[in-house]
Amino acid sequence: MDLKNFIRDVPNFPIEGIVFKDITTLLNNSDASQEVLDKLYNFAKNKGITKVVGVESRGFLYGAALALKLGVGFVPIRKPGKLPAETVSESYELEYGTDRIEIHKDALAPGDKVLLHDDLLATGGTIEAAAKLVEKLGASVEQISFLIELSFLNGREKIKNYDVVSLISYDSE
Repeated sequence: MDLKNFIRDVPNFPIEGIVFKDITTLLNNSDASQEVLDKLYNFAKNKGITKVVGVESRGFLYGAALALKLGVGFVPIRKPGKLPAETVSESYELEYGTDRIEIHKDALAPGDKVLLHDDLLATGGTIEAAAKLVEKLGASVEQISFLIELSFLNGREKIKNYDVVSLISYDSE
């Protein structure tokens, strides 16, 4: 099954000049979603994963399902102010400015082996910050998985020291 057939391009969203890769059309198809989940599971099943960490918000969709399939807990990484208990945070660079993400301070423990999941790898700043958060809590990042990679943006370079898997790759806009 060619998963690219289930991704819709939305020109000029969220701003002029961006072609947004819309996964709602994939989510709307149970066979395609099952294919995604099975492929992600097969990449991760022998890694000794103890927790799946998903990055807000689209990383929650397959991340939580993958955690259930692996038989492990799911941990969300969120934007500031969205988690109710004590958090640790990490800032990262955007094209124009900075942003920050947070994780509950007690969500991971030393020795946890983490599968970090997000829907899309673009420039790599968010996922690099997420990996740093996992490591701040003493856990190790065993694998990073994505549904989509925009390889022309070279985001993989920021996470080159990790085992990285992406199911769909776009080599150009």
